[in-house]
Amino acid sequence: MAKRVAIVGAGVSGLASIKCCLEEGLEPTCFERSDDLGGLWRFTEHVEEGRASLYKSVVSNSCKEMSCYSDFPFPEDYPNYVPNSQFLEYLKMYANRFSLLKCIRFKTKVCKVTKCPDFTVTGQWEVITQHEGKQESVIFDAVMVCTGFLTNPHLPLDSFPGINTFKGQYFHSRQYKHPDIFKDKRVLVIGMGNSGTDIAVETSRLAKKVFLSTTGGAWVMSRVFDSGYPWDMVFMTRFQNMFRNSLPTPIVTWLMARKMNSWFNHANYGLVPEDRTQLREPVLNDELPGCIITGKVLIKPSIKEVKENSVVFNNTPKEEPIDIIVFATGYTFAFPFLDETVVKVENGQASLYKYIFPVHLPKPTLAVIGLIKPLGSMIPTGETQARWAVRVLKGINKLPPQSAMTEEVNARKENKPSGFGLCYCKALQSDYITYIDELLTNINAKPNLFSLLLTDPRLALTIFFGPCTPYQFRLTGPGKWKGARNAILTQWDRTFKVTKTRIVQESPTPFASLLKLLSLLALLMAIFLIFL
Repeated sequence: MAKRVAIVGAGVSGLASIKCCLEEGLEPTCFERSDDLGGLWRFTEHVEEGRASLYKSVVSNSCKEMSCYSDFPFPEDYPNYVPNSQFLEYLKMYANRFSLLKCIRFKTKVCKVTKCPDFTVTGQWEVITQHEGKQESVIFDAVMVCTGFLTNPHLPLDSFPGINTFKGQYFHSRQYKHPDIFKDKRVLVIGMGNSGTDIAVETSRLAKKVFLSTTGGAWVMSRVFDSGYPWDMVFMTRFQNMFRNSLPTPIVTWLMARKMNSWFNHANYGLVPEDRTQLREPVLNDELPGCIITGKVLIKPSIKEVKENSVVFNNTPKEEPIDIIVFATGYTFAFPFLDETVVKVENGQASLYKYIFPVHLPKPTLAVIGLIKPLGSMIPTGETQARWAVRVLKGINKLPPQSAMTEEVNARKENKPSGFGLCYCKALQSDYITYIDELLTNINAKPNLFSLLLTDPRLALTIFFGPCTPYQFRLTGPGKWKGARNAILTQWDRTFKVTKTRIVQESPTPFASLLKLLSLLALLMAIFLIFL
C-alpha cells in the first residue's frame, strides 16, 4: 500500500512536492486554504489570511531559464523576466501537464498536525482540516509543509517613537496593491528590500514626494547585466561560483563592490551598504538610479521620530511632512498548525537539517519545503528539496545520526564566516549552487563533469561555464529527463528569441575574430588548470 502524504500549500513548492510524490509512487493529498493554486504568484485585490500577498506590478527577479521547474521550461514566447500573471499561468500549465490538480483540495485549511500516539513506531501524523466550516481528521504517513515565509508581516512599531501620534495613514507593504492611493501625497517607504524599492519607484510616478528610508543601505543591481544578458545567467555559473568560493572573503567583497558600482557609484546615491563584509540580498531594480537622479525618490537614513504630520530622520534635524508611511520591513514566519515540540521557530530560523528535516524526530516523516533564501531562484531550490525529501519519506534515502544533524544545524545558526567566498548575513540565506549540489549528491543526481568532459565535452563545458540552469539537475539519477541536454544547449536561444524581435545584420570584424580566438585560448587554459 502506497504511503499517504499530506502536503500543506499549493504554491511553487507544494506543486513540486505533489509531483515528486507521484513520481515515487506515493499518494499525496495537498490542502490549499484558498480557491486556486499559485501561492505567492496569484494576485488578488484583497489580502488573504495565511497566504502571501503581492502587488499588481510584480515581475520575477530571476529570469525564466533560471527559475523554471527542472523538467518543464517556460514557453519560448515568455519574456525573460516574467510578470506575475504569466507566472501563474506557467504554474497552471505545470499542474495540468503532470496531472496535479486531482491531488489538491481547495478551500481547505489545515488546523492542526499532531503526532499519532504510536508515532515512535509508525511515524504517522493526524491532520485536522476544515472545509466549509466542517472539520475532518485523517491519518497520514508523512507531512510536507510548503507554506513559505511571506505570510506574517513584521511591523516593528515600537522602533518608531511617536508613531501612535501620526495622523496620516500607515500600513505594511503586504497591504499594497496599486499606487493610486499615493496620488499627490507625500510618501515615506521604510525598508530597502525589493518590495520597498519597487513601491518607492512605482509610487514616484503619482506621488508629490517620495522618501525611501534605509538603515544599512544595499547594493542595487539591474536585471539587465553585462552586454544585456539576464543578471542571473551571468552571475550563477559553476565556474563563477567555484572562483568566488576559492577567494578570501575580503577580495570577493571588493570584487562585488566593484561590480555593483560599475553601473553607478552607490556612495554618490546614498545607497552603499554600511556592512559590506556580510552579503544581504541585493535589490533588483532597473529604475531606482533614474528616480534618484531625477529627484523622484530621495534616499534617507533611519527614522529618529515620527510626529503628527511629519518625520525626523537621524542626522538630519529638518522635519519632512509626510501623509502616508509604508512599512516594507519584511516578514516573520510560523507554523500555527504545528506544536513547538515539532518545529520551533527562534530568531528567524528553525532547527531543520538541510533546512528541511526537524533533527529531533525519531521518525523522519515531516519535511519543510521552501524555508530558505538562496541567492538564486526558489522554484528549482524547492523542487530539489522535495526530490530528496520524498525519497527520505519513502525510506530510500537515510538521514545521518541525530548528533551529526544537530551539529550541522548549530554550526549554521552560529553562522561563522569561513573566510572564503561570500559571507551571508542571515541564517536562511544560502549559497545556491553549493546547496543544490549537496541535495543532488544525496539522490545521485549531481552531474559528473569529469565523466561528461570525456563523453560529451560540449555539454560539460556548457554546464561548467554557462548558467547553472535547473535542467542540469535532470541529467542523471532518479527523475532523469531526456530533454535536459537539449534544454541546456538551447537555453540562450530561448533567452534571445524574445529580445531579438527585429533582425539585425551583423558584419564580423577582424578584431572580433581575434577576440574570439583569444577567448578560446583562455578557455582551454582554464580547462587545463581546473580539470587536470
